[in-house]
Amino acid sequence: MVKTIAMEDFYQKYPLTTAVLLDVREPDEFAAGHVAGARNFPLSQLSTRLAELDPATPYYVICRSGRRSANACGVLEVQGFDATNVAGGMLAWPGKVEKD
Repeated sequence: MVKTIAMEDFYQKYPLTTAVLLDVREPDEFAAGHVAGARNFPLSQLSTRLAELDPATPYYVICRSGRRSANACGVLEVQGFDATNVAGGMLAWPGKVEKD
């Protein structure tokens, strides 16, 4: 079962946590608006980019609504990563967004 954090709890922790936020939306979605400090790691590329991630680092994973990020967390957990899905995704994000 994928670990999940409610948006309210995540919003209180981020960016005060040492965990890295991975945004698994596609590059055009990410460019249109993302959480400051998030790294774009599209789900479509995740399996080929695992070597870029540190197994010792905890990760929060976000997408538009929470579905893709839950899938990404499942992939990451199978590979031994500490990954937590951010419930509600960017649709629930109450803060400012950065645009590229």
